Amino acid sequence: MTDEIPTETDTASGADFAAGLVEKAAVINETLGELVDSRTEILPHLRKAIKYTLDAPGKRVRAAIVLWSCEMVAGEIKPAAKTAAAAIEMVHTYSLVHDDLPAMDDDDTRRGQPTCHKAFDEPTAILTGDALLTLAFEVLAAHVEDPAVAVRLIKTLAKVAGPEGMIAGQMADLASENTEATLGVLKQIHMNKTAKMFAGAAAMGAVAGGANDDEIEHLLQFGLKLGLVFQIADDILDVSGTTEQLGKTAGKDAVQGKVTYPAVVGLDESRSIAVEMTDKAMLALYIFGKKADPLRGLAAALLDRTR
Repeated sequence: MTDEIPTETDTASGADFAAGLVEKAAVINETLGELVDSRTEILPHLRKAIKYTLDAPGKRVRAAIVLWSCEMVAGEIKPAAKTAAAAIEMVHTYSLVHDDLPAMDDDDTRRGQPTCHKAFDEPTAILTGDALLTLAFEVLAAHVEDPAVAVRLIKTLAKVAGPEGMIAGQMADLASENTEATLGVLKQIHMNKTAKMFAGAAAMGAVAGGANDDEIEHLLQFGLKLGLVFQIADDILDVSGTTEQLGKTAGKDAVQGKVTYPAVVGLDESRSIAVEMTDKAMLALYIFGKKADPLRGLAAALLDRTR
């Protein structure tokens, strides 16, 4: 460990980051496939829908954070981190399946392909989301060897994805549609809906890697700031991007009267806040020295992402 705060020139290059994300995504995809395939009693139609949603070309950012965080503190990717990465990807995918339903955001496209309820039907999509959510916790309980680590991973994921985390954010997001929301309401929505899952991913990787409490706290703070950057960039892209770029319907936020950073503070201020949050995310990593370069590369890439 070092107290030296790395400068921008110390961060991983864009090419290094992109290659690292591809590598991590391959590990995650392999783990997801093995975990689902090992559940031989899943009914064929449900299995088809589960694999359809999990096999869609997602970025795997949250799951990759689990692996990078573990690798940073442990020097390697532990088996528990692979399971944790798969679990958080299952929870994230379930949230997308349900978010796209007609009762929620009513979208036809996700990850560049028809949403689950369009490819199958609404009841199948609901049950697919339910299956992914519960399977995430089953695999943590069944495949993480150290019981103490398993319990801490389960508790962390439940906390950030549950009624005080992602679900709270989703509920507030729906309640705020077509209202004149304040910046405070906007921050609350994004903190719960997105940032806490990023923080949970970083913490789960740290726990799987045997990190101490101080290291876990720094990674939690990194994840919170990074999640806000991701969501602000997402809000900006919904205004400036295309459906082809995003892999989902562009311009939906404005049509549905969503509370977003561009709607509340404008595009220029949104970009300024994203830059500020990126700086704070990187600052939270200073105790790890150059070992944190892949995570710094991720923060820089999310700030400038185009999809």
